[in-house]
Amino acid sequence: MIKNKDNWFIFSFFSWYISRRVTRHFYQIDFNKVDVSPQKSVLLIANHYSWWDGFLFFYLNKMLFKKKFHVMILEETILEHAFLKYVGSFSVSKGSKSIIETLKYAGGLLNDPENLLLIFPQGKLFSNFVDEVVFEKGLSKIIAFGQQNFQTVFAASFTEYFSQPKPTTFIYLKNDETENFATLTDVVSAYQKHYRQSKKVQSAIVK
Repeated sequence: MIKNKDNWFIFSFFSWYISRRVTRHFYQIDFNKVDVSPQKSVLLIANHYSWWDGFLFFYLNKMLFKKKFHVMILEETILEHAFLKYVGSFSVSKGSKSIIETLKYAGGLLNDPENLLLIFPQGKLFSNFVDEVVFEKGLSKIIAFGQQNFQTVFAASFTEYFSQPKPTTFIYLKNDETENFATLTDVVSAYQKHYRQSKKVQSAIVK
């Protein structure tokens, strides 16, 4: 939330800074479009494999979703890069007493249709081409704390160079047709299916 003119200026600067870094570092950001409801917030679930992931989805939000961007990151990351709090990042400290309050805050963000909440369910960095994406338990509590007025979008991302000196990131998006999931197992199953299909498509690319 941008509460005053100073914060708005800081946000605008870092928004420009992130977009500039992404466009200068990457040859291309390749993604498919999905429909976004103005009456619902977006819960964006993505695999996590690089330092660039948050920047890439911040950029993608500007290009496609056009919502207020929020992402939950580890406390040590935001302590190291304090400016991230000005572009929608908030921290979680694993094993601390405050974790429930953080998850409750995250769930509350989904009650505002202007918001997009990015979650990396793995909680850590994994290889870009793992067979399956591991989900930690916090996502189920975030969903429970929300009021279910959100749409779930799955993102499977892969970065390749091929014949270019700069990398291209391919982001496969799927707007899940099921509005609500009964359990975390349902979310995991649906995401894994999307991830495996996306990985198969990506692995078949020949330049």
